[in-house]
Amino acid sequence: MPVSAALFVLALLFGGASGVAAQDAGSPAWFEVETLNEGLGPTPASIDRTTPRSSVESFLIEARDENWLAAAQMLDLSDIPVAEQREEGQRRAQDFLILLERKIIIDWYALRDRPDGLDERGGDGAMIGKPRRSILLWYVDLEDRPLPIRINRVKSVDGEPVWVVARQTVDNLPELGAAYGPSELELMLPETWRAPAFFGLRWWEAVAVPMVVMITLLAGRILHGAISALSRRSTRLTTEALLVATRGPVVLVGMTFALAMLSQRMFTFSGRIDSVLSPLIVIGAVVSVLWFVVNIADAIVSRLVNFDGAELSEIGEGQELRRDMATRVSAIRRGMIVVIAMVGSGIVLNEASVMQSLGISLLASAGTLTLVAAYAARDILSNIMASLQISINQSARIGDKIEFRGNLCSVERINFTYVQLRIWTGKRLVVPVVDFVSEPFENWTMQEPFMLGEVTLRLRHDADIEPLRARYHEILDGMEDTDEPDSRGCYVTDHDVFGQHVLFLVPCPNPNTAWALTCEVREKLLVAARRIDAKGKGLFPKVEAAEAA
Repeated sequence: MPVSAALFVLALLFGGASGVAAQDAGSPAWFEVETLNEGLGPTPASIDRTTPRSSVESFLIEARDENWLAAAQMLDLSDIPVAEQREEGQRRAQDFLILLERKIIIDWYALRDRPDGLDERGGDGAMIGKPRRSILLWYVDLEDRPLPIRINRVKSVDGEPVWVVARQTVDNLPELGAAYGPSELELMLPETWRAPAFFGLRWWEAVAVPMVVMITLLAGRILHGAISALSRRSTRLTTEALLVATRGPVVLVGMTFALAMLSQRMFTFSGRIDSVLSPLIVIGAVVSVLWFVVNIADAIVSRLVNFDGAELSEIGEGQELRRDMATRVSAIRRGMIVVIAMVGSGIVLNEASVMQSLGISLLASAGTLTLVAAYAARDILSNIMASLQISINQSARIGDKIEFRGNLCSVERINFTYVQLRIWTGKRLVVPVVDFVSEPFENWTMQEPFMLGEVTLRLRHDADIEPLRARYHEILDGMEDTDEPDSRGCYVTDHDVFGQHVLFLVPCPNPNTAWALTCEVREKLLVAARRIDAKGKGLFPKVEAAEAA
């Protein structure tokens, strides 16, 4: 994990529910300095720096009135020589206003209107109910490292405690102002376009945002059309497969690049818009890379391993190994997707500051979000684990012939949440993986393909079985793939008031044709039984249909 990501996560984990920085319980209630902004002169009476909220409000009022000298009073200029504080302080105040308007969304609920900054709302945060001397407003990225934007409670030797922008934040303001200040394109716009409009936006932003969205979608559309045209013109299957596999990720990369260039190079949007666009850019970049990896891996694996259920269900030398390989590779693919999804989520959360951008505190909401997510995803997670269980224990493999819930099927796909079965009629049966593994089923191709079909006829108590037994052997001798003398058999397995139950075994070396072969033998046995019965040697019970029912 990058150092910046680690620092960001640690800062969020040890921050309060409202983004408030913690300090030791035994620390003083303020930071002590010898002098505060001595080079700015007396503090105007219109400025109120006694509480976190009043200090930020005073800064915004003075800065928006372009009273930069008064606005500079809300900055801790301790690292600037006294002789330069007046001039430099005004420039830093302008940079801080840029930051507030373009990158920071102020949580006014976290800025308490109390001198000690104490949050009396209650809760489970580490600093709930305790005085503060430092409050975290936001994190801002600068040269791939997150910088905390803080206000501190500071007390000079001969003054009262006041809330001002932290000295460390003030030191970084010139670089931050240059990074997030108005773009050249914005400066070229008429003054009326840069005037405030609504919802904290400027008029040019109200026009630019829809335009950015349309250009981003257009870029994706153009890329999709171009790659689709290339894939249609390709004469090689491998090239076509790779183009199709990379089409989605490339389109997403193009859209992400277009959005990044428009929102970070051509325009510098306000914090309300940037807090949505910046995470989208990072999410798009991460998802496109991971999507590309998965699709390319799929395309390569599809060329090396056959996943066609119809071909895998064939019986022959090496087919058992092919079914094992296809099922294991499918399991590895699913596991890889799970790992990639977890890695991608971690990168997005750590690098894009998504949780902060959406105004959610990890510490305050982690327990609730975890419970909600776990409840919502319980079925999905259980299906994923069951899917991996099937692949590990090999109870059903791609291409296996099985009987499930009375349906003769072949396994076509084992996905994350469902198993796709192909019924012998050509219909598809989609079964949740959890249901599939929790119910017993017959696997006709596990271990070895040979199996015995069963044909049961109900004959009279006094019926002579020998003529029908002889005909049974003749039927098998005249059919292909039934020359298994040791596996043949004709047995009286049961009897009731209507007659005796006679079982005829049908050797079936190929489970794919076992059902049809058994049906064929049953038909021929019935034909033979009718002929014997017609000669006066009664075989069938003399009962009415209603009696049998």
